[in-house]
Amino acid sequence: MIIDLMKTRRSIRKFQDKKIEEKKIEDLKQIALLSPTSKSKRGWEFIFVEDKEALKKLSEVKPHGGKMIADSSLTIVVAVDEKDNDVWIEDGSAAVSYLHLACHEMGLGSCWVQIRNRKLDYEKGIDSGELVQEVLKIPTNKKVLAMLAVGYPAEQKELYDLNKLKKEKIHIEKYDE
Repeated sequence: MIIDLMKTRRSIRKFQDKKIEEKKIEDLKQIALLSPTSKSKRGWEFIFVEDKEALKKLSEVKPHGGKMIADSSLTIVVAVDEKDNDVWIEDGSAAVSYLHLACHEMGLGSCWVQIRNRKLDYEKGIDSGELVQEVLKIPTNKKVLAMLAVGYPAEQKELYDLNKLKKEKIHIEKYDE
């Protein structure tokens, strides 16, 4: 059940040096394309990257939070034409969430790498999304939302303690203070 996947899925930042089977990659492509979108626009596009040189370059587009890409077996980049889709952030985020759960179910680890609104250098204004576009030759009319680093886990994390869930974040019928 999906609840079991959600209870046990954790972000993985250390990966084994092991290639992902082609069948799993094909399944991930289908899952990406089956993810829900507003008005069925399907405005997102996905770039599946396995080339180690490209992965190394992608791991360097922001100063923090993306280094694990260099050691991933696969990184999936989510890009959208924001002019064609006013809910591109939501649509792309739904796709990444579906891919997270699918990876976990397949025995793969994954970690979301935020790109939208991130900079390699904030003082110089060097935009991380533009760097990803440059590395992968993504057209300038596409905006990069995020990257999902994927691979076989080389770390094991503790399961969530369900007793520590912030139950006060759930409200019934109306917002309670």
